[in-house]
Parts: sequence; structure tokens; C-alpha cells
Amino acid sequence: MKTVFRIAKTELRTLFYSPIAWFLLIAFLVQCGMAYINGLDSNARTQEMGGMGLEYMTRVTDRIFASKGGVFNVVMQTLYLYIPLLTMGLISREVNNGTIKLLYSSPVKVREIIFGKFLAMMVYNLLMIAILGIFITDGLLHILHADAGILLSASFGFYLLLCAYSAIGLFMSCLTSYQIVAAVCTFIMVGVLSYIGTVWQNIPFVRDLTYFLSLSGRTEKMMAGLITSKDVIYFLVIIYIFLGLSIYKLKAGRESKPAIVRFGRYAAIVLSALVIGYVTSRPSLVAYLDATANKSRTLTPNSRQIIKELGDAPLEVTAYNNLLGQYYYFGSEDGRNMDLARWEPYMRFKDNIELNYVQYYDSILDNPNIMRFYPGKDLQDVATQRAKGMDLKIADFKSPAEMRKVIDLRPEQNRYVMQLKYKGKTTLLRVFDDQSQWPGEAEVAAAFKRLLQAKIPKIAFLSGNLERSIHKTGDREYNTLTYKNGFRYALVNQGFDVDTLSLEEQDAPDNISTLVIADPKTALSPAVLTRIRNYIDKGGNLLITGEPGKQGVLNPLLAQLGVQLMEGTIVQPSADMTPDVALPLMTATAANLSKALAKNYKDSIAISMPGATGIVYSDSLFKVQPLLMTAADRSWIKKDKLVADSAVVHYDPAAGDKKMAVPTVVALTRNVGNREQRIIVAGDADFLSNAELGRFNIQTANFYFNTGLFSWLSNGEFPIDTYRPAAKDTRVTVTIDKVRILRIFYLWVLPGILVAFATILLIRRKRK
Repeated sequence: MKTVFRIAKTELRTLFYSPIAWFLLIAFLVQCGMAYINGLDSNARTQEMGGMGLEYMTRVTDRIFASKGGVFNVVMQTLYLYIPLLTMGLISREVNNGTIKLLYSSPVKVREIIFGKFLAMMVYNLLMIAILGIFITDGLLHILHADAGILLSASFGFYLLLCAYSAIGLFMSCLTSYQIVAAVCTFIMVGVLSYIGTVWQNIPFVRDLTYFLSLSGRTEKMMAGLITSKDVIYFLVIIYIFLGLSIYKLKAGRESKPAIVRFGRYAAIVLSALVIGYVTSRPSLVAYLDATANKSRTLTPNSRQIIKELGDAPLEVTAYNNLLGQYYYFGSEDGRNMDLARWEPYMRFKDNIELNYVQYYDSILDNPNIMRFYPGKDLQDVATQRAKGMDLKIADFKSPAEMRKVIDLRPEQNRYVMQLKYKGKTTLLRVFDDQSQWPGEAEVAAAFKRLLQAKIPKIAFLSGNLERSIHKTGDREYNTLTYKNGFRYALVNQGFDVDTLSLEEQDAPDNISTLVIADPKTALSPAVLTRIRNYIDKGGNLLITGEPGKQGVLNPLLAQLGVQLMEGTIVQPSADMTPDVALPLMTATAANLSKALAKNYKDSIAISMPGATGIVYSDSLFKVQPLLMTAADRSWIKKDKLVADSAVVHYDPAAGDKKMAVPTVVALTRNVGNREQRIIVAGDADFLSNAELGRFNIQTANFYFNTGLFSWLSNGEFPIDTYRPAAKDTRVTVTIDKVRILRIFYLWVLPGILVAFATILLIRRKRK
């Protein structure tokens, strides 16, 4: 080891007695300083401006250091330019100076030469980490509750990447006596390792190996605060490969061995590395360390508990992938490793999740107009043309007839869908028509829980009196809320079973968790009323939604609950909406229906309710609590008929109008036996409708509120609670003026000191 240290010391002396090492350190310092100051300045300005911008100041540590424009990502984009300029002369300089012959003839072993040179680069890399450490330390001081775990994890990943680049550059320096050629070859090799993960993706075994060798994205998890053993081992394997190749390349210069022996040595290094990488990347052998402050890179406790209950039995996931579907890329051959990465958070806790794929082609039922772009062609012709354009074989895809023998996906509109199978039970997991597309933790955990439960919460929608339909897609209907496959917050995608129920000839079955009576337009028959009342008496949960003008239909039923829909319609004049659109605010009680509501909305967010009436109640059998309340200073109850598109509506006390704050949704509770009965009554049915859930400007408030209602009615069984505490690093402790001082120090003073020190050192060296 003494020899290794002496070689490393000599190499470091050579590096720092040349301008290039100092120049790169100074350039690196300035680059880090600019990225850090820009991020800090942006957040300080947002903070001082105040207003709505403060709401978006979350995860400030991540924004300044690990985001797209953060310090680490900015540096990563040009990092491959730094190391080759240093490594290009490690060995080629010895060849050009003739000192390589002296080394060959000395008792120094080849591996000591390589390890000494590499150790010198490791020390230099530590200096680059030290420069980053200046800004990390500043961030810890100037970011309130900074997430130190992310910074340490990212620094570790950054250092491993530097060492991997150094090993590559060292080997390239062994191949040629021309330093520029060595640098160019290093650039090329880094590019090859970044690109190799995209080749031969249609051969499963080869795909695993090339994906393992891929350098692209290897530091992403560490930048986000998650350290995995397979990523660490990857960098160690890359270092092992190129240091091993370097040793054997130098040995070839001092030994006379047959070509087959030399080739065998190189092959042994590469093959042994591939075996190590392949084995250690198996899900059951991967270890994880979540370094983030609130464990944001780990599944929430509820999800982990559900996975734990699955036990050791295998979970089979079969993706049915339509060649003509808009989400074909999720299940394509080229996307298999990306799919594996999406499932990795769950495989971390259950390593026997088996991913299978079935490729087929069929019509896109949710986009039937696609065929008009292929005039005169049938479905098979279109699929054949698409496959050819994608370099695929149509023979690898099942035809519609063949596919329907396996599973009929027409109820799913032939979209991309995954079937989960566990101990003979199956459930579906879908992708969604939103920005995220892939099912989130809540949706996946809900699917897992459905496989475990013998009894799934079933929401039954009363039918027979022209109620809102769960199948129709009109503005006033309930398909988006219940069945829409591409809507993430539809009940079927959150774990519920949904169906319709007629009570004309039968009692309400015991297997339903909530009965929904959604705006019946004709009077309920005596038989139906009797069966609903019996259901209430037994302690069944209930959701009732009514509309102005329909009070006579529902009030006879609501009398049993001590609740009545008020006569008249709520008027709330607005510059943007018709006066019949009420915007009641959530109460503190409503905010506590779910953690998502408590976190995001509390009692200051309006819910859109077109055509609503107020509710009056008295505490008798039930405890009644308002969930939504109108504001008395902005709305009133209009007794006579309201024409929404007429002239401006004015408050008219003489006509019976009343200005008062009224509840539009109330929650009723009482104890029946050993359980709590829960009932929701709403003076509007449109807030659950397709139109309101599709409004861009208010949809978030409506569908989170609606999801909270059904979560409360199902006693919190579904949706799965995947809430995690918000990150605490939401503010910086510097002002804009202080940032200006830091900018001068980090971009001028500190680099100036380093320039002065390097200049003095190099001048003194030259004089000697």
C-alpha cells in the first residue's frame, strides 16, 4: 500500500503543478455557485413577494439542489467534460515521457500503478465534493429545516459518478499515447454506457444486462434521497471493469502472452462484472436506504401493511397492451425496464411480484374516430401498418378474437389495463387520462387490498325513479364519479364496487356499505320508502342528494332523519358564473373527513354546486354537523322561481328572499348497536356530476371533497390513506439583499482567492 500512496502522491503533485487541475476546480466552483445562488435568489424573491407564490414553496432543499435547475442537475449536465481532461494524461503522459519503461523495469507492480493513479483521482474528486460541500453547508444554514438526508445522498451519488468517470478515463489513457485521443475516447465511452440501456430490449436476458450497464439515470434515485444497493454496486462494478481492463492492458505491454490469453483476461473481467451486476440487481437482493427527512421515497405505512398482509404468496401482474392504444408504450418491449422501475417501490417490500405482458390489437372504444384516419382499411390492416412502422411483427400480437378467449376488455374500452392475480382472486388496475397517467400509491394499494378482502365496500345507487345514472356520460350524470376508467378518482379506481339497486321488489341487501339516492325525479313508491326506512333503522349508511324543486320527493323520507330541504334556490351573483351556482365553503368538520382535505383545503375552499338549496335540521335521533356553508353576505335563498339566464337577479325581501348562511351538505351520525351509522344529505346533486368533476378551475376541490365523503361513509376503508406529513423545508432564512452579498462572495471573492492561490503556487513551481 505504501507504493500505491507514493504513486498517488506523485500523481497529485503532477496534477496541481499544472494549470488544468486548478482551472477545472475554479470552473466547477463558479458553476456550482451560479446554480446555487440562482436557486436561493428565486426562493428568496418568491418569499419576499408573498401572496400565492408562498403556497408553492415546498421542498425547498430539493428545488435548490436536486430539481431540474438545481445545483446537482446543472453540474451533472457538464460533469463528463471535467474528468476526461484530467484522466487523459494519467498513463499516456508516462508513455510520452518514456517513464513507463522505468515503471515496467522497477519492482512496482502494474496493479499498484493503476491503483495509485486511481487513488489520486479519488482524492481530486473529494476536492470537488468539498466545493459542493461549501454550498451544501450554506444550504443547511439558509434553508429552514433543510433536508440534510437528500444532500448527503446526492453527494454520495455524485462522488460515485466521479469515480466511475475516472476509472473510464484511466482505461482510455492506457489505450493511446495521445492525450486528446484518450479524452475523446472517454467521451465516447460515457456516451456508449449512457445509450446501451436502449439496445436489444426485445431479448429479455440481454435487456437485463444492457439495462444494468446503462449509466443513464443511475444517480437519479440518490439525487432524490434514496440509496439502493444495486446502484452502489453498479458504480463499483464499473470501476472494477475499467480498473481491471487497465491492469491487463498494462500487463500486455510487459508480458508476451498469446492473444487468446489476453482476450480471456478481458472477457473474464467483463463477464464476472455482469454476473455480479445481474445477481445483485434481483429484487430480493436489493437493499434500500431512504435518506429523506419524511421518508418520501418509501411507501406509506398503510401501503406497507397491506403488502405485508399479502404474505409470501406470489402476486402476478399481467398487463394487457393494445397496439392501437394511446398507452401502448407502457407495455412495449422497449419500455419493460421502465415498467420494472415503476413497480420497484412495491417490489422493495414484496420481491415475488411477477410481471407478465399480453400484446394484442383491437379497436379503441374510447376513441372510435381513429379509423377515419385510415380510409378503406379494416382493423387488421391498420394494426399491420402500425406494427410495421414501429418495427414490430403483427404475428406477435393477438387478434381481437384470440384476445377475447383470454379476457374480454371491451368493458375497459380496450385500454391498457393490468390484471392482478393473488391466490385465485383477481382485480384490475388502470392507467388514467391525467398528467401522471400511471396509478399512484393509493390506487395500487387499493387494488392490493381488494385481493385481500372477502367483503369489498359496495356503493349501491338507487334506480327506478329517474335518478342520476352511473353509466351515462351526460353533464348531469354520475359516470365520472363511479365508473369512468380513465378518471383516477372514480370510485372503481379507489377500491369500491359500484352497482345500481332497485328496491321495488327486494329489500336492501346486507352486502352494501352505502346506499346512494341521487336526485330522484318522481315520487318514491310506498314500498321503496318502506324499504329505505328499514335500511336506515338497521343502521345502514346513506348518501342523499336533492335539487331545488324536488323537495316534495325527498322531504317525506328526510323527515325520519330530522332534516328537510328548504324551499327555494340559493342565489350567489358572480361575475363569472350564473347566479344559480352556489359556492359554499367547507367547514372544519368537512376538512376532517380525510387527511387529504385537512392538508390541502381546510375550511376556506369553495365547492361548486349549480342549482342548490339549503338544509334545515334539528338534533333528534342523529347528531347533525354542517359540511358546507354558504356566506350570508354573498348569497341568499330566493323563494320564487329563479331563471338563471335572465337579467341581473336582485335581493327582494318582499318576495320572501332571505339572506342567511345555510348549510348545503350535512353529516348525520348516531350509534346503532356497536357501530356508528353515517348519513350525508346534500341540497344539490350536481356537485357529484360529470360536468363538475370535469371543470378545470374547481375540479380539484370537488373531487377531493367527493372522495372524502365516500371515505367517511366507508369508515375509511377506501380510498387507501397514503397521506404523509408535508416537508418542513418551505422557507429560506435569507433576504434578497443578503443573497446579493452571497453572490459576490461565491462568484467573485472565493474564485478569486482560489485563482490567486493557484497562480502563486504555479509561479513558485516554475521558478524552482
